[in-house]
Parts: sequence; C-alpha cells; structure tokens
Amino acid sequence: MTESSPTTPTSSGPSRRQVLRGGAAVVAGVGAAATLSACAGGSAGGATAEGPRTLDNPVTVPKTEVPVGSGVIKPDERLVVTQPAEGEFHAFSAVCPHQGCLVSLIRNDSIVCACHTSLFALTDGSRVSGPAQTGLPALKVTDDGDNVRVG
Repeated sequence: MTESSPTTPTSSGPSRRQVLRGGAAVVAGVGAAATLSACAGGSAGGATAEGPRTLDNPVTVPKTEVPVGSGVIKPDERLVVTQPAEGEFHAFSAVCPHQGCLVSLIRNDSIVCACHTSLFALTDGSRVSGPAQTGLPALKVTDDGDNVRVG
C-alpha cells in the first residue's frame, strides 16, 4: 500500500485576492485621473489676449432686467449679464468651467454654480472659490440705448 500525502496547491500566478485588489487600485486611479482632469478643464475667465469672446448670434438684454449689484442669468442663451455698479454692465458664459453645469443663481455679489458650489465674481467672472479652477469666460458687451447687446 502506498501512502499518499496531502497535496498542497502550488500557484504560479497571483491569487484571486491579489488580482481583485490590483483591479480595484486601477479603477480608483482611473477615477481619480478623470476627476482631476475635469477639475482642471475649462478656459480662463475674463478677457483673452484678443479681448472678450463674441457670440455667433448676439443677444439683446433690456437694462431694466439687470439689477444693480446683481445680474441676470439667461440659461437659453447660456450667458450671464451683471451690473455690479449703476450703468456698469458685464457678460460671461453661464457654463461653469468645472464640469459644464450652467450657473444657477446670483447671491452675495457672486455668480453661483449650484452643481458643486463654485463662485465667480460679478465684476469680471473670475473664480472666487469652489472646485472650478478658472473663471467664467467674458463676453463682449455694448451699450445699445435701453439695452445691452452681448456678442
């Protein structure tokens, strides 16, 4: 009679647990890279070297719609028009440079993106706080009597 000895499994590769841990680490790394690139994306706020951007189809906004010390968001046109001081009008893209949400309100001298609480200045669209790394791009504004023309 031959004696048999218990066999011990031999493995030439990583264990199932090691494979699962490695896969989780890869997924976490890809997710972190995507998040960081989204936060860093977007264009700089304010005027470019060439000046404020212009729109393909200019938009006319009655001055009476833009409160002094605040502004108005035009979601259909994807723009914000502000009047930080009497007769001083500015316009910006309403698309948050963080992840592309539209800014949703104006509160306490700031343009607010409620998606991730980024704040932008009424005067120049620059980033005040939040995950956005840049400000809102400026748009060209011209005085047109009782209206401001954006674009």
